[in-house]
Amino acid sequence: MNNLRRKTLAAASAVTLGAGLAVTGGLAPAAAAGPETSYLVLAPQGATTGKAAARVAAADGTVVAAYDQIGVLVARSTNPDFAARVAGAGVESVASTAGLGTALDEGETVEVPAAQVADAIGDPTREPLYGQQWDMDMIHVPQAHAVTTGRPDVVVGVLDSGISSTHPDLATQIAKEKSTSCIGGVTDTTEAAWNPTNSDHGTHVAGTIAAAINGVGVTGVAPGVKVAAVKVVNNDGYIFPEAAVCGFLWAADHGMRLTNNSYYIDPWELNCRNDARQRPVWQAVQRAIRYSQSKGVLNVASAGNSNYDLAHKITDTGSPNNGTPEERENLTNACLDLPAEAPGVVTVAAVGPTGAKSYYSSYGQGVIDVTAPGGDTRFRTQGARSTSTDGILSTTFNTVTRTNGWGYKQGTSMSGPHATGVAALALSAHPGMTPGQLSSFLERTATAKPCPVGVYNPVPLIPTGPNAYDATCSGGARNGFYGAGVVDAYTVVK
Repeated sequence: MNNLRRKTLAAASAVTLGAGLAVTGGLAPAAAAGPETSYLVLAPQGATTGKAAARVAAADGTVVAAYDQIGVLVARSTNPDFAARVAGAGVESVASTAGLGTALDEGETVEVPAAQVADAIGDPTREPLYGQQWDMDMIHVPQAHAVTTGRPDVVVGVLDSGISSTHPDLATQIAKEKSTSCIGGVTDTTEAAWNPTNSDHGTHVAGTIAAAINGVGVTGVAPGVKVAAVKVVNNDGYIFPEAAVCGFLWAADHGMRLTNNSYYIDPWELNCRNDARQRPVWQAVQRAIRYSQSKGVLNVASAGNSNYDLAHKITDTGSPNNGTPEERENLTNACLDLPAEAPGVVTVAAVGPTGAKSYYSSYGQGVIDVTAPGGDTRFRTQGARSTSTDGILSTTFNTVTRTNGWGYKQGTSMSGPHATGVAALALSAHPGMTPGQLSSFLERTATAKPCPVGVYNPVPLIPTGPNAYDATCSGGARNGFYGAGVVDAYTVVK
């Protein structure tokens, strides 16, 4: 039995949902009897939301967004008995999302000094900082770019903390007409709304996918494609389920072929569909993901930075992470890391500069589909100290000075966008692929890596303890550490 441990190493965030019609409906809420609370109200699968909306109004609630495509309402109410009163015919389940915000795991951004940007020497892609992008060489990006840099009609939804629209490596890369904020489960397409507020995580992710070849800074895996900002992280750094649902639907209904999701939905790292508290959230997210897939979207998600085996039962002693943790033992396969373990989602683990599993990356036979560079800043010193340049260099936005730049982060949040970028190149070269075909193609073209022998731990000197990052790999050519292998940009386009 493994114990679930949380490692705050690198950024992991992002969900998407939201192409529903934002509406206001029902009666005005009664005089405030408590704090205004948000709820997800689900109609029965396949049913319309009309009856559910009527019950919301009768329970002194207001519908703020209706996602009729999947039978989900986002409602708000000050009635402390709202959940009990809204239950009944036309409502399958209801759950308050209060306290269900996921804190974005930022990790540390190590910025590249301005003088270094100006003095850097050119490289094969003619980008000044390419020489520090070891990750691009690992997955054969220069060779791929000799064939294609991607097509602008391929749009990737970055479900994250927003993208800086003024960044010199991204300003030409953003599909502004397809960008939105989904905070609160309601869309806001103004440019200010989907720009970053307190986090540069989404800007970093977007740069890995599509930073321009323009003689400035870095290159992305697929600089010929477009990215759309789908902001799901609020100003306090939290991702709430209604924002995630909004994001997936927005991407689906606005022609995006891919989404990148570098996060999990808190406060429960594992969401259990057999837990009454979590089931409505689980159902709503699953409906949103299935809908996006039906619209031709392939969703890519990070495996997480907890270094635990997603394929085996665990005891969770660290959730909820926004309140008093409670011990949950003997968890079953009904409990999943969302969205990474949702059916049809491509789950991505991380490797460092040597190509070996990053010490923090979660893993699991039958769960990990592929792996990609995510950085490993501890392997050189066996964990004793950090080497920032072994992280992933990409675009940044300093939220204090409000300035654009470049810097390093590490995490499966960084490996995910590498896989998403490779998928974008594959779609550019083979535009007729369905999500299932594209997922299979990524796996077939990946470079297989065998399991290391015995217990794996590249960081025995890390301050948290010599066995803090022990992990054991299982499987053969396809295994729990690497899935089908490391994604390859050249192989998918040649």
